[in-house]
Amino acid sequence: MMPTAASVERVAIIGLGLIGSSVARAIAARLPDTVVTGHDASAEVRDEARALGLCNTIADDPVVAVAGADLVILAVPVGRMADAAAAIAPGLRADAIISDVGSSKAGVADALAKTLPDHVVIPAHPVAGTENSGPAAGFATLFEGRWCIVTPAADAPGDAVAALTAFWEALGAKVDVMDAAHHDMVLAVTSHLPHLIAYTIVGTASELEEVTESEVIKYSAGGFRDFTRIAASDPVMWRDVFLANKDAVLATLQRFNEDLTVLQQAIRRGDAAKLEDWFTRTRAIRRSIIEQGQDDAAPDFGRKH
Repeated sequence: MMPTAASVERVAIIGLGLIGSSVARAIAARLPDTVVTGHDASAEVRDEARALGLCNTIADDPVVAVAGADLVILAVPVGRMADAAAAIAPGLRADAIISDVGSSKAGVADALAKTLPDHVVIPAHPVAGTENSGPAAGFATLFEGRWCIVTPAADAPGDAVAALTAFWEALGAKVDVMDAAHHDMVLAVTSHLPHLIAYTIVGTASELEEVTESEVIKYSAGGFRDFTRIAASDPVMWRDVFLANKDAVLATLQRFNEDLTVLQQAIRRGDAAKLEDWFTRTRAIRRSIIEQGQDDAAPDFGRKH
């Protein structure tokens, strides 16, 4: 019999920030019979999670949090995955599925496999989020209509992969399965490089001596404002993502620099045809994203005025 979301009756969430708290809320909304235990390394976050009623139980001890869980989701920065896995190891059931929500996968898969060699580890990445962080930032519909990429090892048990897939589908996500290294290259293009560019542009603007800080903020109603939204993302999480996925990010950054040089030359030479052709092709990408339901075509990005 093919496993379903019902195969997962008890879930432990380690890390109760934006993604972890959203998983808890989505389970409560869509899988109300599932028992959820949460833990966060921060006592302050644990207290906030209790006040919000995020889980059936918020445990102060990570070992207690995972006791009896069918599925354990590590929702911590990728640089802390190994430490988080080591902390929960004594409390894990032998047949528990251990997964995560990290934005890079090859390094996480290696770290978890080395830390938990006798357990079923199936990394995953729900491609969803906002620039906000913390338990209060999560919401139950975060994963609806979004992709969750599952990256099992070649020898991962098929029934465990099916159960994890069914779990994410039950939370509203669309699931795709791919190799961890391929995932990291794809996300380097679609997520990691855009964040790096946003951090760079915002940092550069703040350092320009010709423009005061007040002017940068005052006149930020255009593209700069939208870059600041991305650059407001959790700095610790993104620090770890860039370090964990550095090979793919550096390869993508090299290609970006080459393309940027082409555009720089076109502007310098007054090559209007080159610029228009480039902008026309990139505009088509935006239209494809909207057609696939991954964003809204509402004017001004759907902002309310």
